[in-house]
Amino acid sequence: MGAGKSSVGRALERRTGLARLDTDEAVAAQFGISIAEIFEKHGEEKFRDTETEMLRNLAPDRAAIIVTGGGIVVRAENVDFLKRLGTVVWLNSDETTLFERASRRNTRPLLQNDNPRAVFSELLRKRSPLYKAVADFEIDTSKLNHDEVAATILSKMEELSAR
Repeated sequence: MGAGKSSVGRALERRTGLARLDTDEAVAAQFGISIAEIFEKHGEEKFRDTETEMLRNLAPDRAAIIVTGGGIVVRAENVDFLKRLGTVVWLNSDETTLFERASRRNTRPLLQNDNPRAVFSELLRKRSPLYKAVADFEIDTSKLNHDEVAATILSKMEELSAR
């Protein structure tokens, strides 16, 4: 949350011309309501089920940019799907920066509580090892704009393909 996944995904789409799928956008479109409303009306579990089903149906033989929500790694089967689909990039930053970015808008259902900072810290503590385990590489986004992050990803992808 707050690493810039959606914005960087759009920057990569512009730079490469590849199709982009943002799983959060796609789940919201499938329900016809916002992520916050999905969480409120149907619960996080239903959201996660839909997210998993979406990954299950993606074809690994078509090059695309897949942007995921931050919680997608909490299910082991999602991690397996992501690895099967291609290179996984972990966009990261320091906790203070991530929280500041994530809390700019009031649209994060997991942060709608009495102590959003504590919840954010706990989510990051639990998820970071999962991100680290699945990622082919990590990029610190704290001092880069979205286009710089996209350029760094493309450069690293070239390095990986040259090996």
